[in-house]
Amino acid sequence: MSNQHLDNEKFKSGFISIIGRPNVGKSTFLNRVIGQKIAIMSDKPQTTRNKVQGVLTTNDSQMIFIDTPGIHKPKHKLGDFMMKIAMNSLKEIDMILFMINAEEGYGRGDEFILEKLHGVTTPVILVINKIDLIQPDTLLTIIDQYREKYNFAEIIPISALEGNNVDRLLETLKSYLPAGPQYYPADQVTDHPERFIVSELIREKALHLTREEIPHSIAVVIEKMSRRKDQDIIDIMAAIVVERDSQKGIVIGKQGSMLKEIGKRSRVDIENLLGSKVYLELWVKVQKDWRNKAFHLRDFGFTEDDY
Repeated sequence: MSNQHLDNEKFKSGFISIIGRPNVGKSTFLNRVIGQKIAIMSDKPQTTRNKVQGVLTTNDSQMIFIDTPGIHKPKHKLGDFMMKIAMNSLKEIDMILFMINAEEGYGRGDEFILEKLHGVTTPVILVINKIDLIQPDTLLTIIDQYREKYNFAEIIPISALEGNNVDRLLETLKSYLPAGPQYYPADQVTDHPERFIVSELIREKALHLTREEIPHSIAVVIEKMSRRKDQDIIDIMAAIVVERDSQKGIVIGKQGSMLKEIGKRSRVDIENLLGSKVYLELWVKVQKDWRNKAFHLRDFGFTEDDY
C-alpha cells in the first residue's frame, strides 16, 4: 500500500458496489471507467461470476468498484453462489450503484433487488444505462417511475458503451466518498490475479463464438502459465470445461476450427493484458453437470470461503 496520501486529509477513497439485473451493462461500465478490459462482456446474462474489483485512482481520490453477478432468483448451486456474492457485496461498502437497462424498463427483477435494498443505510445511486437506445421522453418516464419506488441519493442516466455522462457520474460518486487512504498503488487497476483475468478472457471468446449453442456451462481452468527463460514469451495451457459431450463437439468445431478461433481471439486480448507474446494451448474437457457439484465449483475457483 502506498503511504503517499495517508496523511492527506483531502484524499477520498471508498468501495462502491455495482448491482443490477443480469445484462444491464455493469462490466461495460467498469471497463470504460478503468480504461482497460478487466471484466468480460457478453450479451448473455450472468456472464460475471466472481467479484471483479476495478480500481480508479486520481490525484485526490481512489474508487474501488465491485462488479457483482446480476441479482436473480437462483436455479442451481452456481446460481446460489452468485446470488450470495451479490448480496454480500452490499455489506461494508461506502456506496451502491444500482444499474438498470433503460431499454428494458422496470421489471420483476428490479422489484426483487429493491426489496433487498430496503433497510440498507448506504447511499444508493440509480444509474440508468443504455440511454443511447431510447428516446428522451422515455427517460423522463423511467426516472419518475423509479423515484416512486425508492429514495435514491441520486439518479444519473448514462451510456457506458458511448461514454455519455460517465464523467458526471464519477464526479457525483467522488462527492459521496469519505476521506480515506489510498488502498492500492496508483497503477493497479484490479485486485484479481492475472491468471483469473486470462481465464475470463478465454471464457468470453468461447461464449461469444458459440452464441446460442452453448449456455453458461463453460468454465476455463488455467493449467499452466509461465514465462520462458530469457524470452519475452508466456506459455499458457488452459482447459475449457463443458457439461456434455455434444457441447465439447461444438467448442472444438469442424476439424478444430472453433477452438482455433477461440484461441486466436483470446491471444490478442491476453497479449494486450500481459504486454508479452503469448503461446496459448487450449483443449476441451467434459465434467458432467459441474454447475451443481460443489467440488467442481471449488476446482473452478468458485469458493464461498472468500466471501
